[in-house]
Amino acid sequence: MPYYVTTPIYYVNGEPHLGHVYTTVAADVLARHMRQRGDDVFFLTGTDEHGEPVAQAAEREGIAPRELAERNAERFKEVARRVNATNDFFIRTSDPEHEAVVAEIATRLKDNGHVYKGFYEGWYCPRCADFKSENEVLDGNRCPIHLIDLDREQEENWFFRLSAFQEPLEKLYADDPEWVLPRSRSNEALSFIEGGLNDLSLSRARLSWGVPVPWDPEQVIYVWIDALLNYYSALTYAREGEDLRERFWPPSVHLIAKDILKFHAVIWPAMLMAAELELPRKLFIHGYLLMDEHKMSKSLGNVLDPFEVMDLYGTDALRYYLLREVAFGQDGSISPEGFEQRYVSELANDYGNLASRTLAMIGKYRDGVVPDAEPVAEIAAQFDGLVDTVRERIDRVEVSAALEDVWERMRGLNRFVTEREPWRLAKDEANAEELDQVLYTLAEGLRVVSVLLHPWVPETAERLLAALGQESRSLDTAVLGAASGGAQLGELGQLFPRVEPKAEATA
Repeated sequence: MPYYVTTPIYYVNGEPHLGHVYTTVAADVLARHMRQRGDDVFFLTGTDEHGEPVAQAAEREGIAPRELAERNAERFKEVARRVNATNDFFIRTSDPEHEAVVAEIATRLKDNGHVYKGFYEGWYCPRCADFKSENEVLDGNRCPIHLIDLDREQEENWFFRLSAFQEPLEKLYADDPEWVLPRSRSNEALSFIEGGLNDLSLSRARLSWGVPVPWDPEQVIYVWIDALLNYYSALTYAREGEDLRERFWPPSVHLIAKDILKFHAVIWPAMLMAAELELPRKLFIHGYLLMDEHKMSKSLGNVLDPFEVMDLYGTDALRYYLLREVAFGQDGSISPEGFEQRYVSELANDYGNLASRTLAMIGKYRDGVVPDAEPVAEIAAQFDGLVDTVRERIDRVEVSAALEDVWERMRGLNRFVTEREPWRLAKDEANAEELDQVLYTLAEGLRVVSVLLHPWVPETAERLLAALGQESRSLDTAVLGAASGGAQLGELGQLFPRVEPKAEATA
């Protein structure tokens, strides 16, 4: 089955921060899991490089917008590499191939009768690159996202007849109430639609950094029209000499943060309808990672450096924490203290210590060969149906809940070790058969949870599965008892070593 997952494309007006990493890691979990199913996966991420936010940021630095875009796009690419994202393509909206598709679709919208020239006046946030309606602004006419005073702007430009799609959009939400998940976000989008849609600026008259309007080159395509089309344009040139649209369009899942809900859940489907293109299968809207009760944002000065975290604790620890601490889809607070607690209690103790103890006991009591036995019934019952549960969770983009389902079995394995005391069983040869069963159950349980956890902690799971002598990473094998005994164990080392705090600088 084809599976096409996307992140939003990230603005190059600032450097990457943990909020960007959050979405990328979640999309990577989906992509890796679907590859474990054997699906044909295409995973897209990239950078949004046009528009006023980029032009203004470049002006503040005294450089050209393209220079800023070149520099920061490389930083976003590096973040994707550092977090071990398996994206199949990294799109940049300054790519000439993307710009050609934007011009083509804009022309199609006009030819289909959905574009006209008009005059607009309204509150405008240069950081959002968005005109805000009166009910979207805070007291004092401030942006609810960036908390800055908004500008009152007037422009004559080209408009997209968004209002014409009021009824089709209402029908879309009525026919498929879970087209947007979580349901609370679906309700929010529908409420915005039912409040009445105004036509949308398709172009900007006073900007030069963008895609020229094909029939009016004195203006450029509005950055959000430009940006949204990346999901479609990427498939036309991601692989040289190959058009992937027939294979992968429409997207299976768009992952986005809630601050861009309106663009993706209202404007994007209307544009696709107007261009006579098939709609995405699903949108999933995640919440914010909060520090000091505010969304993590470069402009607000509350950014946790993902590179520093990965340098100290490793990439898997960061990936795990982001999708463990906050239920994906909701807002939630993160902190260095919370990270360290999860690292020690769950990664180092629950997972790392269980793996070390299990392999050490098999090494000591069975010469490093996994015994050939049947899994203990109580653990088999706990694992029964787990792989199907994880599949269902991923289909609904419940990446945190799926992680909890697997971790619950990890805790069960830890309780099992404490209760059955294999070190005690090893003291009496009469217990040899029971010891074989306990050790096999532990090794097999670790194998299953590691296969299932592979999308979240790929480096760690890979190391442990290799040490267990297991080659398959397929979900079809993530069933307790699917692997027989007899595997020769290899070296593992410490999965999550203790991290010493950085020494304080002294005068």
